[in-house]
Amino acid sequence: MEGGAVLVFIIVFFAIVVAASSIKMVSQATVKLIERLGKYHKLAVSGLNIIVPFIDKVRATIDLREQFIDILPQAVITRDNVTMNVDCVVYFQITDPVKSIYEISNLRWGVEQLTQSSLRAVIGELDLDHTLFGRDTINTKLRSSLDQATDKWGVKVMRVEVRNIIPPEDIRITMEKQMTAERNRRATILQAEGEKQSQILRAEGQKQSAIVSAEGQKEAAILQAEGQALARLKVAEAESSAIHMIAEVLKAGTGDPGSYLIAMRYLEALKDISNNAQKIVFMPYESSGILSSLGGIKEMLTHIEKP
Repeated sequence: MEGGAVLVFIIVFFAIVVAASSIKMVSQATVKLIERLGKYHKLAVSGLNIIVPFIDKVRATIDLREQFIDILPQAVITRDNVTMNVDCVVYFQITDPVKSIYEISNLRWGVEQLTQSSLRAVIGELDLDHTLFGRDTINTKLRSSLDQATDKWGVKVMRVEVRNIIPPEDIRITMEKQMTAERNRRATILQAEGEKQSQILRAEGQKQSAIVSAEGQKEAAILQAEGQALARLKVAEAESSAIHMIAEVLKAGTGDPGSYLIAMRYLEALKDISNNAQKIVFMPYESSGILSSLGGIKEMLTHIEKP
């Protein structure tokens, strides 16, 4: 009885082991390569998969996500014989799991070695300046070269990123001096441009100020001329009115308006001369003419005073 129980236990245990070995759970974005009797049979995709125990076995579990390989700094030589250290990162994705297992024994090691050789070949075609300032060109050439070479391994190279390009110490010092000189040159140019703009703005300001000042002087001169013209017009109108009044008064008498005006102008001139030179006494050249004019003034005034 005890022997039968042991046998049943062994059978049940064996059945559990067989059932467990026949069930394979595959995670998302991964596949399992199944071999049957040592030969490729199928790919177990994500989810629940059933295999035949003791006949089928899992050869490898393959990650289908994008992966990367960090390439350590490598000594490379440029076309103009300058040695420098360059490192990069390669991003790739397995597109054919079967080829990635059966076409190469160690995929990551193969991609790494292929990247190092391709990096030396690509930079060997460039001189120092293009290597330092042509990262995009290097990345593009590396990706194209690696993608073509790894296609038979079932690998798609997504991109290659060159991280550090380290030139020799003497070249680095020379480059730093060159960069310093370039920055100083740009600063000088910017300063000169600023001074130029400042002078242009200052000249424009002076020009506008001169224009405004000239316009003001022009307006002031016009206003002054108009004022003088108006004053002269008023004086002329007043003199015309005075002459008219004198002429009207003298119509009734025997006085001469012309003689009256000449005598008045003569007396005003003598007054101005006496104010400018007080120590000099001026006598009229034609005393008789002046006296006759004064006599005419007296007669006119006498006639005006009569009612």
